[in-house]
Amino acid sequence: MNNHQIKIAIALGGNIGDVSNTFLKTITKLKENGLIDIVFSSLHSNPAVSCIPDTPDFTNAALTALWGKTPEELLELCQKIETEFGRPKIHSSNQSRVLDLDIILYGNLIINKEYLQIPHPRAHKRSFVLIPLAEIAPDWIFPTENCTIKDLISNLN
Repeated sequence: MNNHQIKIAIALGGNIGDVSNTFLKTITKLKENGLIDIVFSSLHSNPAVSCIPDTPDFTNAALTALWGKTPEELLELCQKIETEFGRPKIHSSNQSRVLDLDIILYGNLIINKEYLQIPHPRAHKRSFVLIPLAEIAPDWIFPTENCTIKDLISNLN
């Protein structure tokens, strides 16, 4: 582990159970596992995107924090927390879930591995990611798009 802290952004989503309580417990687990200086957006309700018909609306939020470990370790932590809240390890991206944690940004790194893409490959096109993130990090430059979060929102259709 290095002591260099990197600013990261994570999108949170869920549509099963008490999502706001799940998010609060998730933040506690993230703190217990090394995230510091967490800033959390407000909660947003959004229709399900690319899901089966009649999927309940999702609650979405975003957080920024400082992280002193690798992107892979952050991914492992996020997946561990999702599993602890009951999300199956193998799941479809178009089904309801208790908790979804997506690493959106990791400093200004661009990572393109089979199991980890940062920035998240669709985040710059998703209002349910960008709007909560813009509340807490509007001027963060999205490295693959070379513009700020708030500019990405104004570019949405």
